[in-house]
Amino acid sequence: MKELSDYIKVLQENSDLPDKELGLVVASEEANVLLAPRADSVRQEHYGKDVYVRGLIEFTNYCRNNCYYCGIRAGNTQALRYRLTQEEILSCCAEGYDLGFRTFVLQGGEDLHFSDKDICSLVTGIKEKHPDCAVTLSVGEKERASYKAYFDAGADRYLLRHETACDTHYRMLHPESLSLANRKRCLWDLKEIGYQVGSGFMVGSPYQSTENLVADLRFLQELEPDMIGIGPFLSHKDTPFKNQANGSFTQSIRLVSILRLMFPYALIPATTALGTIHPQGREMGIKAGANVVMPNLSPLRVRKLYQLYDNKISTGEESAQCIADLKKRMEGIGYKVVSARGDVKR
Repeated sequence: MKELSDYIKVLQENSDLPDKELGLVVASEEANVLLAPRADSVRQEHYGKDVYVRGLIEFTNYCRNNCYYCGIRAGNTQALRYRLTQEEILSCCAEGYDLGFRTFVLQGGEDLHFSDKDICSLVTGIKEKHPDCAVTLSVGEKERASYKAYFDAGADRYLLRHETACDTHYRMLHPESLSLANRKRCLWDLKEIGYQVGSGFMVGSPYQSTENLVADLRFLQELEPDMIGIGPFLSHKDTPFKNQANGSFTQSIRLVSILRLMFPYALIPATTALGTIHPQGREMGIKAGANVVMPNLSPLRVRKLYQLYDNKISTGEESAQCIADLKKRMEGIGYKVVSARGDVKR
């Protein structure tokens, strides 16, 4: 078997590493210490020491779906539901703009209360007030015509994690009403329309194998997304997976590095899930090759209600109001938060 350093070199120079050998790297507990510095070097070649911030607005926690892992699933009768008004959302953006944010991410469950017209109105309203900013949507699976309408209204980016690229594994995580084929159809529609597209997957989700993770990497190679978001699976007490073990922080960090080596150009966030599972999670994610953080711009009263998993951090340095603390933490590890749209550099 080759040394891991050889795998790293191949990952950097040729992403067609055979699945068996790629699987060895994904599964290797020793890989992190070697992968992270090389991934950080590649990241700096493309993006320097800049860390882009996105203002996250979780505007509704209603969802029509019943994904087995998600705390805002339709079947969770314990969830306290909320919806923000357009005025509240625009107020969040105004506050974020003053704090230096130049990208706003509208994220929510698949809430049918918000029509295509409503979402277009939100996008247009943000663009009219902040024309120098990017608007990112993350509102789930839609028809192509809906995606086109949002794009025409001014949306720049769309986030839709595929979660797992293996159909058999997908069936273990989702009800029969959802399909991996439709999920992928959505991603290809978004690319063809012209969005900057983000996808990604859970690390350590129930029943996941190393082969599943390799399939995720291969699908991303095919899709070539602009943004790739991953994080450890974290359980929620009011879901069918409440007793399942959480995903591995160490493996999540390893995969951040692998993704940076395979996709040098990508925008890769150090996710909230990393910060939830480890007190230095976001810093370690940045040092392993990530270059984006997404502080929370949602009103304080609803932050604890958007609970995809238990113990999600919802006060402190992850909030947009504490941007000074976030800047200090990033500077403490040699990076700098910048006020910029942070578009992908192909």
